[in-house]
Amino acid sequence: MLDQTTDDIHPLFHGAPKTAEFKKLRKRLIRDTREAIERYGMVVPGQRWLVCLSGGKDSYTLLAVLHELKWRGLLPVDLLACNLDQGQPGFPATVLPDFLERMGVPHRIEYQDTYSIVMDKVPAGRTYCALCSRLRRGNLYRIAREEGCQAVVLGHHRDDILATFFLNLFHGGKVATMPPKLLNDEGDLTVLRPLAHVAEADCERFARDMGYPIIPCDLCGSQDGLQRQQIKRMLDEWEMRAPGRRAKLFSALGQVRPSHMLDPALFDFAGLSISANPPSSR
Repeated sequence: MLDQTTDDIHPLFHGAPKTAEFKKLRKRLIRDTREAIERYGMVVPGQRWLVCLSGGKDSYTLLAVLHELKWRGLLPVDLLACNLDQGQPGFPATVLPDFLERMGVPHRIEYQDTYSIVMDKVPAGRTYCALCSRLRRGNLYRIAREEGCQAVVLGHHRDDILATFFLNLFHGGKVATMPPKLLNDEGDLTVLRPLAHVAEADCERFARDMGYPIIPCDLCGSQDGLQRQQIKRMLDEWEMRAPGRRAKLFSALGQVRPSHMLDPALFDFAGLSISANPPSSR
């Protein structure tokens, strides 16, 4: 169905470029998203998903792809877009509401001044991301419950997942990353990342080609030397020297062998012993 050329598409795709290159990009985004949704068992038919929008390239891509899948009968859930206006000075508060109204997308815009809290609590020179993220997550969970949603859907992509892996490895001393599907501590909401298999470069090209109104994050984006940015530069250099390196690294995250790691909680090394009746040698 997705290979067919048709004008019967969701408004979020209206005005899409007609080039062969863009059509390949769109099909790849749909394919990669469907692959992640199916592989990690994200869909429970009849659920309602809160699709979180920041106004960045990733969240626009997430919104468009999910609505395209639903439009074509491939995603049997209800979608509610949500933007949390965190009170950052100069934030263009009308951009997302106007865009969502124009696209006919059901949505909720919530204003919560977490910016002032972050600026008050975080010492000068420290990064804002941890506290900002925690406050944002708490508000999104609350909104999801108020709206009768069972899932909070985020726009993290493959490169975010890889960067988090290396952040944990280099700075946290553990092997972990963003999971594509997570149950919250209260056990009443799942957190989903349908773009888990999608490359950041594809999100960037898609949002640019569609001309979506991008809103930059000036809170953390204005801070130089963030560890995540350092990791991103490292991955960019690796990819430049060895094209396809990102894809290999990401594939490795899905092919973990506990018996070849060092965690006795994952593999019973103590119980590993020579068989009492080894086969006779010839």
